[in-house]
Amino acid sequence: MSHPFDEQDAQFLVLHNDEGQHSLWPQHLAVPAGWRVALAASARADCNAYIEAHWQDMRPLSLAGQSLF
Repeated sequence: MSHPFDEQDAQFLVLHNDEGQHSLWPQHLAVPAGWRVALAASARADCNAYIEAHWQDMRPLSLAGQSLF
């Protein structure tokens, strides 16, 4: 049995949370608390393209506006 995140031909969701973070998520698994669906079930490549286009800053939103110095 393979790991659900490793299945190249499976359908995935793109999830996002209140911190603006995104996650690739197997369609058949329950969406974890605190996360919402940003892109409905799609091919892995489409999900990765969505994440790349919509998640430009990897920092959580709570840190993105803060200066490090």
